[in-house]
Amino acid sequence: MIAALRTVRFPVETGILLALGFFLPLAEAPKNLLWLAYLATWTVNRTRARAFGGPWGLWDTLIAAWIVSGYVVAAFAGLHLNEWQGAGDLLRYGSILWLVKRGGYSARELKWLLTALVLSTVVGLAIGYFRMWGGIGKSGTLQLHSVGHVNHTAIYLAIMLGVCASWLFARWRAWSNARRALAAAITVLVLASLVVTASRGAIGVGLLMLAALAAAWWPRWRAPLVASAAAVALLAALGVAMNLEVLRKQERNAAEGNVLSFRDGIWRMGLAAWQRFPLLGVGMDNYSLIAEDTIKDFDPARHVRFPHAHSLYVNTLAERGLVGSAALAAVLIAWLAGLWRHLPRPRDADLDWVLWGSAAGAWLITAGAGTVNTTLHHEHGILAALLLGIWLSHRASRRAS
Repeated sequence: MIAALRTVRFPVETGILLALGFFLPLAEAPKNLLWLAYLATWTVNRTRARAFGGPWGLWDTLIAAWIVSGYVVAAFAGLHLNEWQGAGDLLRYGSILWLVKRGGYSARELKWLLTALVLSTVVGLAIGYFRMWGGIGKSGTLQLHSVGHVNHTAIYLAIMLGVCASWLFARWRAWSNARRALAAAITVLVLASLVVTASRGAIGVGLLMLAALAAAWWPRWRAPLVASAAAVALLAALGVAMNLEVLRKQERNAAEGNVLSFRDGIWRMGLAAWQRFPLLGVGMDNYSLIAEDTIKDFDPARHVRFPHAHSLYVNTLAERGLVGSAALAAVLIAWLAGLWRHLPRPRDADLDWVLWGSAAGAWLITAGAGTVNTTLHHEHGILAALLLGIWLSHRASRRAS
């Protein structure tokens, strides 16, 4: 691998980016240090080469406005504690998106990065199962160590399911039987692990994503849709037969009249806080500060206090107001429009399909699971940004060539 790295344009920069992808779900400190190292090496390399990724475009404006919106909100936040630190999270994944998008990486480097992401997920799951079965993990749940809480782990796994499925769909006919078996085993592992998390929102949207990706493949190859439908049907049958935790959780909540797990009360609390600070919100990462005295007409039967909103949209509205929500909406709409407009043609290269499917899966999980979970945050925010960035980078390289 070291020898291969020496043949690329910026070997140290590429190595740091690969290490960042590998450590993303595994360790906190290396991930943060590698982000800073990547930022520094990218800047030095592009300054020396006098090449910063081509002319300014719409995506550059959107990303810049998105990052700046976090700091504008922090400067005028309705509540004060973590708003500058919270804006730093947006800076982290926004800058990674920007730099990767303008990086001009080769097809080989992008394949390496996808490999690092898949390998780290497998390693992370091995550690997660060891901790869970050994009684080391928190609450006896499956967690990727650096991702943390089981819901966030589920979001990360759902996004990686899109990567694995896209790679499997695109390369199946070109691979040997051994590679097919390995890729299928990894995809099944990620899917099964997603179910083990028992996160209903991530599982539901993850299965819909699998079907949507398979449907997108229909003009190129029809087998993925048939296989995905069979896999989902088999999973549903096994879930009922084995009475899996995700079904037991749904039954318990339904019996208690609490299908949303108190989310309706949490959302009312967030929306009430937004009504008090409509333009710029309470500040990023300040959702936990929303208390009884923050909102008008507090009713303990209708309002539930919680560290975050369990919704990307309510959380953004409460923490960043209309300004931050408009920036996020612009990015999500541009992302979806780009995917729709640039759907690969049946005869396009396998890598075009892999990267498009990975970015599409990341959008579906971010936007879909974001209705009931706080997506686009920390590790799964970085992951989604990476997958969008490498697709945009590859698309730009294809256009230029």
